[in-house]
Amino acid sequence: MASKAVYTIGSGNRPIEDFLGLVRQYGIETVCDVRSSPYSSRFPHFTREPLSQALSGIDVKYVSLGNELGARPSDPDLYEDGRASYKAMANSAAFRQGIERVEIGAEKYTLALLCAEKDPLDCHRAILISPVLVASGIVVNHIDAGGRVENQIELEARLLRKLGLDQIPLFGSLSDSDPIEHAYSRRGYELAYDIEAEYRTRLGR
Repeated sequence: MASKAVYTIGSGNRPIEDFLGLVRQYGIETVCDVRSSPYSSRFPHFTREPLSQALSGIDVKYVSLGNELGARPSDPDLYEDGRASYKAMANSAAFRQGIERVEIGAEKYTLALLCAEKDPLDCHRAILISPVLVASGIVVNHIDAGGRVENQIELEARLLRKLGLDQIPLFGSLSDSDPIEHAYSRRGYELAYDIEAEYRTRLGR
């Protein structure tokens, strides 16, 4: 039996025509929005309502999964020292429910997980969500900034290079940690939503 596959894509600053073109190109039938806040003042065409309408115009379904799989959880128990904990999020009931919805949807439709960042290495869709999907037997293909596809294995190799962990020998210095697990943990911490940093940004400090 063929493996189930899921795409991911970042909205970034793409014109809506380019975004819809990629959706058509890869035969995507349902876009699952994993943004905690599916709104954009800079790029209003990626706000939930107009985006849903634009997708409907090419017979593509829109599903919001931000409450389940978003990077800015509303549950305070999913934060450590003011920063979202990817580990706690991955173990939460809401996250597991969101993953289950993706798994079930992937049996019937060609899905794409949508978030804001064009480069999947800069987004929780690749660092938090995708490893869980891969572990459940789903192939994850990321549509990158140039519209090309990078699978999760290729992304992991790029992640290791980005963090300088690709040259660690088999019996290296990470002791009990697998290099890729270490890389996911480190990148997850770098990307995790920081409430205090957001507050300082809003105050202009």
